[in-house]
Amino acid sequence: MENRIVLSLDHGPGNPRNSEGAMVTLADGRVLFAYTHYTGDDWSDHAAACIAARTSSDGGRTWTPTDRILVANEGRQNVMSVSLLRLADGRVALFYLRKNGMEDCRLWWRVSRDEGDTWSDPALCIPAPGYFVVNNDRVVQLRSGRLIVPAAYHRARLIGDESTPGAFDGRALAVFYLSDDAGSTWRESDDWWALPVKSASGLQEPGVVELADGTLYAWCRTTTGRQWELRSADQGATWTAPQPSPFYSPCSPMSIKRLPTGGALLAVWNDHRQVTTAPPASSWGRTPLTAALSRDEGASWSAPRQLEDDPERGYCYTAIHPVEDAVLLAYCCGGRGGGVLQDACVRRVGLEWFDAAI
Repeated sequence: MENRIVLSLDHGPGNPRNSEGAMVTLADGRVLFAYTHYTGDDWSDHAAACIAARTSSDGGRTWTPTDRILVANEGRQNVMSVSLLRLADGRVALFYLRKNGMEDCRLWWRVSRDEGDTWSDPALCIPAPGYFVVNNDRVVQLRSGRLIVPAAYHRARLIGDESTPGAFDGRALAVFYLSDDAGSTWRESDDWWALPVKSASGLQEPGVVELADGTLYAWCRTTTGRQWELRSADQGATWTAPQPSPFYSPCSPMSIKRLPTGGALLAVWNDHRQVTTAPPASSWGRTPLTAALSRDEGASWSAPRQLEDDPERGYCYTAIHPVEDAVLLAYCCGGRGGGVLQDACVRRVGLEWFDAAI
């Protein structure tokens, strides 16, 4: 059963970090993989970075050896956290965060009518001001055509007395942005939610998937020891109150997508119940990397299988992209003396490997 690394993107001099990617299949069958490529000597979330790309012409088995820059660093700090999406009208959409500072981090997008050879001018997806986190590989288009952007809003908070400037609040609010005109205009969902228990995280880094009956299932990472979930019965306009999900994890992002073959849902996350001793600090607690399938629209899940288990490395920000008889998984895989987010890889996993979990 195939399960192997097909592309390694390790950091090096002048390139201190490679992270947070997404993939799309082009009309000629090539797979386009875009990711955050850092430059200089600083790999923090606010350091200089651009959106770079590699391509594969054989279903992700091999990749071009050099980068092509898709989006130069047009932010005051960086651009990062890319989503790629084939729109219903045939265009390819490229979404990414433009980070200008702690008061301005919002999602922008470009579209291509020539399979990624050229891109339109950037347009803003989140019209509200503020600091919004939208993870890589998160934007989805529903069967109705509606576009959904799951976002975590981090407000500025007052520290000390009134003369002290506001500071970043790590306790995120979950909010969703919607477009019914193929991205020409965007509006905020009627609901936003805070985590209803005390937590340093709030509802961070949400994701969303459409179920067979049209219900939307959303999840968020938290510091409570598990992901929390929300649901929408009206295509993202309103949402149920958040509640604990069946996915136990550290404060690390989870990813869920539907597999076109058979229609199962695939979840990839850090199931920390499988760790018997505390992992080294180098992993940030984001190990092992596990996967599970659901064939009943999330009502139940197969026993988690481990994709990665090195206790000294951390695995996170997984992009999921089905190809032929396999799934491509792109994720951060650093640690062992470096930061977890500094290195990335693409793994090719045969569908039969996931089926073995059932």
